[in-house]
Amino acid sequence: MSSWCDITTEHAENLVSFYESVMGWKKEPIDMGGYNDYVMMSSDGTPIGGICHKKGVNSDLPGGWINYFTVDDLTQSLANVQTKGGKQVGEIKHHGEDRFCTILDPSGAACALYEKNGE
Repeated sequence: MSSWCDITTEHAENLVSFYESVMGWKKEPIDMGGYNDYVMMSSDGTPIGGICHKKGVNSDLPGGWINYFTVDDLTQSLANVQTKGGKQVGEIKHHGEDRFCTILDPSGAACALYEKNGE
């Protein structure tokens, strides 16, 4: 089950405007140190996903929507990615006490693994 999804793009502002208009989502800016990325919220305030600029900590991420799948042990899951023919993309990142990392599966499809530690 997907825990989260986001997209990294060269034109985040345009994409935010697109999804606000087409889906009725509202943006919540996240300060990235000189620019904003966005958490997109449904009309009832439920977080839907993120729209991020392809720069800074997100410069190495592939384009397109990326689903984040929750795993119990990120370190072990990343080791399994390597042994099963996948590839880790970039370094492990943190969101509070949680950790996550983008991967490519053996077919080349991107997703991210997310370990919840803050609950």
